[in-house]
Amino acid sequence: MKLLGISSRINHAEYGKGVITNVTSKHYWVTFIDNGLETIDLDSEFEVIEAADDDVDTVSFYDVERSLKSILKKWSDISEVIAIADKWKGGKLIMEPGDTNLQSKELPIDTFFHKITMVRDRLRVMEQKINSSKNLDEQEKIDLQQYITRSYGSLTSFNVLFKLKSQQFIGQSSK
Repeated sequence: MKLLGISSRINHAEYGKGVITNVTSKHYWVTFIDNGLETIDLDSEFEVIEAADDDVDTVSFYDVERSLKSILKKWSDISEVIAIADKWKGGKLIMEPGDTNLQSKELPIDTFFHKITMVRDRLRVMEQKINSSKNLDEQEKIDLQQYITRSYGSLTSFNVLFKLKSQQFIGQSSK
């Protein structure tokens, strides 16, 4: 099967006439005149109105961008932007001592959240440095990794602050 390139024109039985706007390893992204953007499998049934050469790699720009972000996130100390849950924006953390003679402390919750995410970022960097260390043997790496995992677990109490569940702390599984 010869792949069609970007700008090929096709006629699909379900979606009608369209133009291929992206090609991935599994799909064509096609902008159809009447149905907008749809993804269809490479081996889908359709009529080729006009073929353009496949002069693009079968990895889309989106796939490359996603891979690059993953690599940068894994190997750099650049931290991603983590959003605080909307309900906490502009709020404050109030710490009141048990001794009423002492003064309470207020802290903007955004500041507290930033400190928590910085701890997580630093744990991730430490984890990467441990895993890539040539001075530690595999058992030492495993032992240190367990401490990091337990540290993440200790921080799960703060997950309520995160807007996205995918960015929350994950501790050691009980499974």
